[in-house]
Amino acid sequence: MSFLRSDLAQLKAYVSHPGGPVNTPVDILDTNESPYDLPADLKEILAQHYQNQIATNRYPDGGHGALKEGIADYVNRSGQLTGDLQAAHISVGNGSDELIRSLLIATCLGGEGSILVAEPTFSMYRILAQTLGIHTVAIARQPEDFSWDLAAAQNAIDQPQGAPVRVVFVVHPNSPTGQCLTAAEISWLQSLPPDILVVVDEAYFEFSQKTLVAEVLQRPNWVILRTFSKAFRLAALRVGYAVGSLEIIQALEKVRLPYNLPSFSQAAARLALDHGDRLLETIPEAQQERGKLYQALGQLPNVRVWPSDANFLYGRLQPAMEPQAEALANLVETLKNQGTLIRHTGGGLRISVGTPAENQRTLTRLTDYLQAL
Repeated sequence: MSFLRSDLAQLKAYVSHPGGPVNTPVDILDTNESPYDLPADLKEILAQHYQNQIATNRYPDGGHGALKEGIADYVNRSGQLTGDLQAAHISVGNGSDELIRSLLIATCLGGEGSILVAEPTFSMYRILAQTLGIHTVAIARQPEDFSWDLAAAQNAIDQPQGAPVRVVFVVHPNSPTGQCLTAAEISWLQSLPPDILVVVDEAYFEFSQKTLVAEVLQRPNWVILRTFSKAFRLAALRVGYAVGSLEIIQALEKVRLPYNLPSFSQAAARLALDHGDRLLETIPEAQQERGKLYQALGQLPNVRVWPSDANFLYGRLQPAMEPQAEALANLVETLKNQGTLIRHTGGGLRISVGTPAENQRTLTRLTDYLQAL
């Protein structure tokens, strides 16, 4: 079709989890969601809210005022801030993906800049940049601990190949590898000039309890991204938020779509914040299960697993298992046919932490597969 962009054929769509075999219970451990749904009584509250307070013929609150107030209060408390963060420092998106896209539109569109990432990392940075015709500069992480090659990163900024680097994306902790930013990496980010935007994606903050949100009050070129999709159990409702300087938030508000977050999603996010202590009660279990799964996986043959600060683990098959990509694909397909979904990404396997029963089934199936090789 001649009216389509000439480069569209080279782009690949993001592929969500493919589902499991028919008539087999599926353990969904490939998308890093919470394994627990909202409690039934909270769902009932939402249902009543929808019935009595949401008029479907009316647009939602386009300014997200009440939700932003709630988020600002939560960020102040969880980040141990002194209350200086206000609703004006918050922008709300239809998932973090929309906010990433808005940041790209506000900074790099029209050939004005490139983005810098260290791979493996969250694939949507590159995918969204490509859809907008924005160049991605990708450096490789150190093979032993997946830390940034800071010399290579600085060289990419000092000697750009094309449009200058306008945005640096980091994940804290990183997906798919699970580790938080090191002191050296944070120091390097702090050293970047004010004409480079630093985006710190804290999608897994509730699991790591490590945050750099205080930086946004000191550095106008920093923005923090978070989500309700993980620890707050609202993946189906797509609510993400950005925390940044007034200038950054004003820019995001200019480029986002109007009425971008449905009334029901806003109500669910506000409810989640009101009952946050209860919803986050599963975090200690997730951390404990993560540790047990890490120890057990570390005992398996032909696999190496790295420590994680998130709600997932990352591992790679040993060199004896080459070719790696084919072996990983076979393993993922075998477990899928047995009812366990895990993700093949970044040259390895990312396994979300599920319920104790899900984790045990996954471990058993992985053990059987690897020991049969």
